[in-house]
Parts: sequence; C-alpha cells; structure tokens
Amino acid sequence: MALTAGIVGLPNVGKSTLFNAITQAGAESANYPFCTIDPNVGIVEVPDSRLNKLTELVKPKKTIPTAFEFTDIAGIVKGASKGEGLGNQFLSHIRQVDAIVHVVRCFDDENITHVSGKVDPIDDIETINLELIFADLDSVNKRLQRVEKLARQKDKEAVAEQEVLSKVKDALENEQPARALEFTDEQQRIVKGLHLLTSKPVLYAANVSEEEVADPSANENVAKVQEFASNEGAQVIVVCAKIESEIAELEGEEKEMFLEELGIPESGLDQLIKASYSLLGLATYFTAGEQEVRAWTFPTGIKAPQAAGIIHSDFEKGFIRAETVSYDDLVDGGSMSVAKERGKVRLEGKDYLVKDGDVMHFRFNV
Repeated sequence: MALTAGIVGLPNVGKSTLFNAITQAGAESANYPFCTIDPNVGIVEVPDSRLNKLTELVKPKKTIPTAFEFTDIAGIVKGASKGEGLGNQFLSHIRQVDAIVHVVRCFDDENITHVSGKVDPIDDIETINLELIFADLDSVNKRLQRVEKLARQKDKEAVAEQEVLSKVKDALENEQPARALEFTDEQQRIVKGLHLLTSKPVLYAANVSEEEVADPSANENVAKVQEFASNEGAQVIVVCAKIESEIAELEGEEKEMFLEELGIPESGLDQLIKASYSLLGLATYFTAGEQEVRAWTFPTGIKAPQAAGIIHSDFEKGFIRAETVSYDDLVDGGSMSVAKERGKVRLEGKDYLVKDGDVMHFRFNV
C-alpha cells in the first residue's frame, strides 16, 4: 500500500522534531521492495502485538511487520496559498498525501519563539485551515469557469461536476472544509478527482512539554484542541516531540523501561502511527509459515482476491481459495492444526470480505 500521511504545522511547533523521530524509528527499507524513499518521506513499522504472538506460535525464520509512510510537508506560514514562504512547495506536497497530521503547539517555552508571538493552538489551526481553504477555493473557481461552459451545452458530466463544485465553493466561502460536506457515491467520485486539500481526513497531534506528557489533561491548550477536534469529528493524539526523538533511539526492554518511568503506556509515535493507519481505513491481515510471518496492509472492504493481489498480482489473477482463520481462533487453539480440528479454518472464495486479523494462505493457479 502506498498510502501516506503528511505532517503539517506552523514554524516552531515541533513538526520537524516529530518527523525526525519518525525517521529515526524508521523501518528497514530493504524489507519493502519497489519503494523509492525521498528525503522527506519516512517509513515506519506499524506496531502490532499480534505479530509478536504469531511469531511465538509459528517460529518462522523471519518476521516482517507492515509499514506506513509519513511525508514531511514544507513549513506553512500565513499567506502560503498566495505563495508566501514555501507556499507552492507545500501545496504540491500536500496534494500528494492521503491524510493530514496537523502538529499543534501546546507548550510554553520562552526559548522557542512562536511565529505569531504567543501560544494559541486554535489560532494556529485556523491559520493553516484558512490557507488550505484559500488554495482550494482558487482551484475550484478555476475549474468552475471551465465546467460552466460545458454545462451550458447540457453535457451531463459537466452538469454533475458543476453541482459538486458549487456546493464545495459555498462551503469554502463560509470557511468550511470540503470534508465536512455530505455527498452521494457519484458526487464523492467527482470530489476525489478534484484533489482538494480540505477533503483529506485530519488527525491532530498536540505537542506538549516533557513535564506534561504523563498527564496532558492538566494542559488547557490540549483541552482546547480536543474540543475543536471533537466538533469536526477528528481525533487528537498527545505527543511530546522532544521525548519521542529520545524514545526512537531505544529498543525492546530499554524502551519499555523509559516509557514506564515517564508514566505512559505507549509512545506517542506508536499512537500516531496506529491512528493515522486507522484514519485511512486501513487494516491488517497476516500470512504465517515456516519461512516468514508477515503483516499486510489492506483497505477495509476489499475481497479475498484483491487482498491476495497485495502480495503478488499472480495471486489475484489465479485466485482459487483463501484458507482463512481469525487471529483469535488461531491463538486460542495454539496451532493451525488444532484450529483445523476445531473447524475454525475456513476455505473462503472470491466474494469473501477480508477482516482485520485474518490469517490467510492463498491457493492460486496461474
């Protein structure tokens, strides 16, 4: 899967520190063939305790987790939609991502100046949101000019697109993002083709100080971000970018001990990866054998042949059946043979909708 989340934020909010932590904790790119990684893209493993348990049961020669991509978007400043700062660069990069991780500064530090002179997370969020809205409004207006000519000639596709563009334009002019609107399936297809910045799902990363990471509820700025996010149905992950860069250097027990000392059960980066993965409607199935136990990313709602095609196109072309057992049933049985004896292993056909946690073996013939 080539889906990626773009990390955005104003200057001095901790965006680069967080991205550097992601890069530092990055997965070994050799595990993921056919992948060219630009300097501003970090690949990280998706934390999944199920993979460790399957490894214990199967004892394979190697274990390969699934991965997720984060793209560091050029810094955004007020006026970016008009070319201020690195405006054009930020716009081109952000159009290419599937979701947005918006890093918001929620900490006070007199040694780190804020671009607007004060820490105000809602003002920061609204500044970036407005830049995205202005950029979308510009592209929608240009598109409308072309489409309206065809619509006057009773071109059905143009009429349908004009309706969608007008609806989006009205929302944008009222400072409302395109993702807040409801569309029919056909209209959604049109919206997708417009590549709007404000149609992308958003996740907020509230960046707090080292002292507050264990108990962010005491931080008024975090509460403000959470209230803002809840009003638009978005999720907030609390992180301390500075601590994340330290955690990224640790592994295994050392990492667990450090987290325990801090009083947090899971690193902010791990939470961020999982939340970004979920935001894009992604799930995981597994393959498990003597050679390797491996996690595979798939978009929810796909059928078995398409899931097989994620491994190799030949698997999809020649798909016959998928020998399938749920992770819970396999672990409960302790082995594939016991799961089979209990009747928990199924032979699924072409119409089977793959579920998160399925352990699958594909039968195919090319």
